[in-house]
Amino acid sequence: MRLFWTLILIVLYNGYSSEGVNSTLSARPKVVNIGCMLSFNTLVGKITKIAAEAAVEDINSNPDVLGRTKLNMITLDSNASGFLGIVEAIRFMETDTMAIVGPQSSVIAHVVSNIANELQVPLLSFAATDPSLSSLQYPFFVRTSPSDKFQMEAIAEMVEYYEWREVIAIYIDDDFGRNGIAALADQLAKRRCSISYKAAMKPGATLDDARDVLVQVALRESRIMVVHTYPTKGLEIFSMARYLGMIDKGYVWIATNWLSTILDDGSPLSSDEKENLEGAITLRIHTPGSELKQKFVSQWSNLTRKAGLTGSSGMSTYALYAYDTVWLLARAINEFFNQGGNVSFSKDPRLTELNSGSMNLDSMSIFNGGKLLRDNIFKVNMTGVTGPFSFTSNKELFRPTFEVINVVGTGFRKVGYWSEYSGLSIVPPETLYSKPANRSSSNQQLHSIIWPGQITEKPRGWVFPNNGRQLKIGVPNRASFREFVGKVPGTDSFRGYCIEVFTTAIDLFPYAVPYKLVAFGDGHNNPDDTELIRLITAGVYDAAIGDIAITTNRTKMVDFSQPYIESGLVVVAPVKEQNSNAWAFLSPFTPRMWCVTGVFFLIVGTVIWILEHRLNDDFRGPPSKQIVTVLWFSFSTLFTAQRENTVSTFGRIVLLIWLFVVLIINSSYTASLTSILTVQKLSSPITGIESLVNTKEPIGYQLGSFARNYLIQELRIDESRLVPLNLPEDYAKALKDGPSRGGVAAVVDERAYMELFLSSHCQLSIRGQEFTKNGWGFAFPRDSPLAVDMSTAILKLSENGELQRIHDKWLSRIACTSQNTKLEVDRLQLKSFSGLFFLCGLACFLALLIYFVMLACQYCQYYPNSEVASESSRSGRLQTFLSFADEKEESVRSRSKRRQLELTSVRSIDQDASVNGSRNDRSEIYSNRVVSFGESV
Repeated sequence: MRLFWTLILIVLYNGYSSEGVNSTLSARPKVVNIGCMLSFNTLVGKITKIAAEAAVEDINSNPDVLGRTKLNMITLDSNASGFLGIVEAIRFMETDTMAIVGPQSSVIAHVVSNIANELQVPLLSFAATDPSLSSLQYPFFVRTSPSDKFQMEAIAEMVEYYEWREVIAIYIDDDFGRNGIAALADQLAKRRCSISYKAAMKPGATLDDARDVLVQVALRESRIMVVHTYPTKGLEIFSMARYLGMIDKGYVWIATNWLSTILDDGSPLSSDEKENLEGAITLRIHTPGSELKQKFVSQWSNLTRKAGLTGSSGMSTYALYAYDTVWLLARAINEFFNQGGNVSFSKDPRLTELNSGSMNLDSMSIFNGGKLLRDNIFKVNMTGVTGPFSFTSNKELFRPTFEVINVVGTGFRKVGYWSEYSGLSIVPPETLYSKPANRSSSNQQLHSIIWPGQITEKPRGWVFPNNGRQLKIGVPNRASFREFVGKVPGTDSFRGYCIEVFTTAIDLFPYAVPYKLVAFGDGHNNPDDTELIRLITAGVYDAAIGDIAITTNRTKMVDFSQPYIESGLVVVAPVKEQNSNAWAFLSPFTPRMWCVTGVFFLIVGTVIWILEHRLNDDFRGPPSKQIVTVLWFSFSTLFTAQRENTVSTFGRIVLLIWLFVVLIINSSYTASLTSILTVQKLSSPITGIESLVNTKEPIGYQLGSFARNYLIQELRIDESRLVPLNLPEDYAKALKDGPSRGGVAAVVDERAYMELFLSSHCQLSIRGQEFTKNGWGFAFPRDSPLAVDMSTAILKLSENGELQRIHDKWLSRIACTSQNTKLEVDRLQLKSFSGLFFLCGLACFLALLIYFVMLACQYCQYYPNSEVASESSRSGRLQTFLSFADEKEESVRSRSKRRQLELTSVRSIDQDASVNGSRNDRSEIYSNRVVSFGESV
């Protein structure tokens, strides 16, 4: 369609000659023509014209760029008009233009790109940021500044950073505005956020139009405003917003880079304009500092004065990109000539066929080297005043970066940066390129922001819309267990535990919530909570409260609040009394515990016997007596009434530790046996969900509960076994009748219901443990901010004890006594006493080790090596050692004493004999002393 209108305009434009067509210039011409299409009636157009002309001048004065070839830039004014843009593009074709810099507007770029494609003339735009202007649709369109896709990604990341969920988009309804907001919607969707309302304004909107749009915006609940428009129109929107009281506490205004263009203009804002923009956030393309940039900035005032620009002369980032765009084109042209490219044009045969009558289309010619020049443009890798300048494989600028600006007071402050590489940061992104990319949420940060109303606390981002509409909240109209939720007969109100939790929590909200409770169900049968959840997704209800279990399938449809009560599925079955059997005294311990305990009795008795045998007469005697002594001593420690006393130090230490172990075991056994004999009075063939699944008996469930689907889908129970029950009386009757009389063997339901039910049915009991873990919560639409605030309120109720008070008010009843409801006592396991047995075993080992070391030393002392060596066989030496170990220590000491006296006597005989000088005399003296020693003994 665009091509059709383009051709119509071409037909109307016929005042140009056709001379020069099919011309071919030399490979390195002295002059090459490039076009520059700007809107001189705009601030951006004025300053970018100056920047582009400065770039041409610098290039032509530097022979290293194009050699002897000079650039001739032909500048035309499009006057922000698509029609004039087409006419100018045609005029450029007359002058053998190799490329066109511009246009300034995305709307004009959409139109002119069609001509550029047909005539293969590269179109380099530094200001047409519409994301839909892609190289796929327009191969000869080259964007030399960051696309709005990245700007919208930065805004979406800020929305996620501040944990907002919905925004309102205010934009001009043209290609630039529409496609930019579409890109924002895509980026928000990636972060589970959305645009709740699109406030479109026609391109020529007046102040009255802006007022009408903003009035509709004020009725919405979201308070996050994203304004994507043009500078002049943007100021008008902020002015009207302030007039309507929307630049105030609770609002967030995010402006795209049109606002930073105004701030960079350099002209002072009026006091009204400053107040209008107070607290707003905007983005500005980030250009890192460099010598090239500093040199260009220092020359800017001279350039504007030379161009005769009066009034504001501030330089925006568009001027920097315009300067670099011309340099980019010059380097691509130089490479084009280096590769043998020629500046040649040829006629388009399609236009020749249309050229009849007074129509003159010969001026329209195709640039034969357009593809080569375009390819060289995308291959350029240079450093300009904007920093490193190159393209990605997607024909976008490499690593686009934005600054986050907060408008405050009389100026603005930089609160951070955003880049595709690192996300939000408070340091320049170029300093992070040497580090691994980290886009985690914990690594994203910005400085504090002063919001509208001069507040520093982050706005909540939404309020209830001021449209008089109440929230329509669905409530299950239950037929049973009305203590949780039930409709008051004859009224439209509800009461119960769940209702009071909701009303108490919503009173803690920092804002008023108008709502109306609507019954779901007829009150005769329990409604299906899953169907109630589906009606929220369908928009019938704004929320749902009541005894709604949080399940996996339901969380895929809605958002739940924090659970306010824990409740998993349990099995309830009839139980009967069971008398203790004759072997109940063995029940407290497991078989392993009994075995290990018995073994330790024997080990400790044996260790005590070894330590006491050489010292204590109670542990000596014939072997049969000693075995009886060991057994008696070991087991008598149970009653601490040992007949034998320990006299050795090591024996007393081991016995003390063992008595402590026995005390613990004895106390635990007594307590466990008492519990078994007094508590375990009830039994049932159903011990839990596993035993119930393995039977073929019918199973009851609550009508409308998720338990039915869980039993069928998760536990694979045949549907024919399931029996729906509606009222507590139905539960009691079905369980009492049992399978044999048309009842059920057990009921599967949520613990919260069953605890209330069992408080008045003591002949029934919960069997086994909960086999699911979930809770009850209030349901809201996906991404609803109410869910977050409700969760916060429920946590406050839990912390201050109010939640427990409400529970006790509605659900506390006199329950069955514990001895009638507890079904099973856990037996004492070996692992519970492993530490005690380890300490006792370690004490026994150390005592024996020290004892045998001391015994070996004593043996070596009392039996000289000569006597030990006289025993020829190893068995003989072992027998000697065992005899020594079995001998009473008192006897060993007496024998040792006699031996010492004998040795002393022999030494004295030897001395006497040496004095008398006769060996016979020494024998006689020795005999006499032995006789006298024996008599003395």
